[in-house]
Amino acid sequence: MPSALLVQYFADLPSPREGEDFSEWRARHFKATKRFKKRVLAKYTEGTLIRLLDHKLVEARKASLFALGLLGTMEANPIMARLLHDGDSDVADMATASLWNLWFRADSEENNTELQKATRVRDREKALESMTNLIEKAPEFAEALNQRAIVYFRMKQYEDSIADCQKVLDLNPWHFGAQVGMAQSYMKMKKHRSALKAFRNTLKIHPRMEGVADAIRTLEKVLGEDGGRKDDKK
Repeated sequence: MPSALLVQYFADLPSPREGEDFSEWRARHFKATKRFKKRVLAKYTEGTLIRLLDHKLVEARKASLFALGLLGTMEANPIMARLLHDGDSDVADMATASLWNLWFRADSEENNTELQKATRVRDREKALESMTNLIEKAPEFAEALNQRAIVYFRMKQYEDSIADCQKVLDLNPWHFGAQVGMAQSYMKMKKHRSALKAFRNTLKIHPRMEGVADAIRTLEKVLGEDGGRKDDKK
């Protein structure tokens, strides 16, 4: 059965041992993940992994998501995003983590590495410069735009952040991070009706995203039944 080996490979990944230092577990997990990738590449195509996302077994769906997050292309993105709506919360959680993995390596290896480095830069101006240079080289690298949107948000440049979030969503309509980021910027700008719309759109993509349903309920209560306010320009 196509799923059996994959599920076993996934089950072989280590869990933290009681009392184990995190760095030790991370080293073990890193080594095991490299082995997992090698084993999967030897036995499975991306097409097979995508088909296994519809498997009736929870562990098969989780294993397929994990593998696609590490090895898949953006062709798998919309199918993986469907599992954010999975009836099993563990599968939905795996879809969340695996989509982030996919998005961060969606461009060339060089550009992916450059983005990882830029996200570790603590100085916001320098981080912004690094990300802008990367975006000029790779304008369709959605995650680079999303990470720049985060920097803009932290710098309180909310309109710039929203603009980048919209570009991300134009490239990747399933990017729940950009959608909720847009909502948060609108909140900071006190554009509550626009924030409510963006939060609702987030929930359509990722119905379990933490805090979003509560934010919607709060805004609906504040704005009234019609979801609008005169002081909100959008």
